[in-house]
Formats: sequence, C-alpha cells, structure tokens
Amino acid sequence: MWDYTEKVLDHFRNPRNVGRVENPDGTGTVGSLACGDSLTLTFKLDKNNRITDVKFQTFGCASAIASSSALTEMVLGKTIEEAEKITNRDIAQFLGGLPEQKMHCSVMGREALEVAIHNYRTGENMVKDLEEKIVCTCFGVSENEILRVIRENNLTTVEQVTNFCKAGGGCGGCKPDIEELLATVQIERKAVQAKSAASPAKTLTNLQKIKLVQEVMDRDIRPALQRDQGDAELVDMDGDRVIIAFRGMCAGCQTAEITRKDFIEAKLRECVSPTITVEEARP
Repeated sequence: MWDYTEKVLDHFRNPRNVGRVENPDGTGTVGSLACGDSLTLTFKLDKNNRITDVKFQTFGCASAIASSSALTEMVLGKTIEEAEKITNRDIAQFLGGLPEQKMHCSVMGREALEVAIHNYRTGENMVKDLEEKIVCTCFGVSENEILRVIRENNLTTVEQVTNFCKAGGGCGGCKPDIEELLATVQIERKAVQAKSAASPAKTLTNLQKIKLVQEVMDRDIRPALQRDQGDAELVDMDGDRVIIAFRGMCAGCQTAEITRKDFIEAKLRECVSPTITVEEARP
C-alpha cells in the first residue's frame, strides 16, 4: 500500500477540472494505454492570455489522477510563460509529496502541459518529436526526457530514473544506456563545481551576506513555497549557517527535508555562497 498524503488522496477522490475544454487553445496528450498511463490536457486563454479554463482526462493510478488534478489548479490564472515554469517537483510539492516510485506521474503532468503549450504556439499535435533518440523502447522514453529528469531532480541511480519516467522499467535492455546518461550528467555537475571552486569568491561582510540571503528568500524561495500555501522565514545566521522556520503547509510536511536541502539550500548556494548550509529551527 502506497503512503499517500491527505492532499493526494483528496485530489484522487475529488479530482478537480475533469473533462475536456471546448474549442481549446492548447491540447497535449502524453503516454499511452499500452504503457499503462495516458493523459490529455486542454486549456483556454482569456483576452489577457491567462489560463482561464483547464481540464484533464487521464487513465492511470491514484498518483496520476491526483497529479493531473493538482496541475490544473496550479496553472489556472497563470500566463503561458508562468505556467511553463512549473516542474514535476512543483507538482509533487503541491501535493505534499509523492512516493518516489510514483514520481513519473508528476513528470507525465509536466510533459502534458509542455505539449499543450507547444500546440498553442505552433498548432502542431505531435505528442513526441520523432527525431528524438528513443532510449527505452518499452515505454517510448527519449534521451532528452531522461536527461531532463536527471538534471531537474538530481537523480543518481537507474532505479530513480525508472521511478521518475519509467525508462528501464520494462525489459531492462536500456539500463546500460541510462547509466551512461547518468555518468554524463555527473561529469557536467563536477565541471560546474570545479568552475565554481576555481572562481574567486566574492567577499561579503556578515551584514551583506544576511541582506543577500533575505533578498534571495523573498525573491526566489518564499514565492515558490507560497504558491503551495507554505512559507519559510529567515530566523538567524551564524557564518554560513542559515537557520529557517517553515510556516503554513510546509510546517510538518513530509517533504520539508527535501525542500530544505534540494531547494532552499541549493538556491542559496547558487546565489549567495557555495558553502551555505540551511538548518531548520527547532522548538
């Protein structure tokens, strides 16, 4: 039995925006019944080019239904440019987390939105670029899709890749290719780290560092958390130790540790200092 959050169960039992928009501005279909999951997303824009209506039809498990339902709520009222910035991690966080073995459902939602936006912009209805190199023939997963989920979610193992996009979950013949793609991304990461280490560090006073941390929190971190009814505030700083407190839906969330490490700390290391560490304030 999967350990689903209450929010996942709510969106599964009471899915929002089910159906198909009449005369949609954008339509996207991903997956197939043969693969076990299929999702069609349609949306309509208002005169200000904001998504005023969006609906989905899906064939899949509880996670697929919940992820699709959550995505429709997330994009309502957004411009195309705002909507296309939503990642599969955003969808999972909106739901309070998904079992890792079900993360491919959030990826499917993100891909359906991407295809629907492409349809709106070009009028093309192709689900996949036929010129892309297909690595997993069992599930039709391309090299570009695999590289994308590896980079966006910091994946390091073949099993994780399978959980996020199903590649390698059939006959297994593509697993050596997936390992090569993982190694390629690992080389990329080491190159970025080496470049960062070789660059002269910008010296900041403690006051400047605190101010910069607060600016990044207010500009990049808190708005993303607030979209999911969560929040985080800067409580204290001790050198490179940043101490935060989670608020709203983030407080006590199952994915709070992932949010702290993979989102907040990663963003502060990128924008402030590569030696920053983030800790959660304890009562």
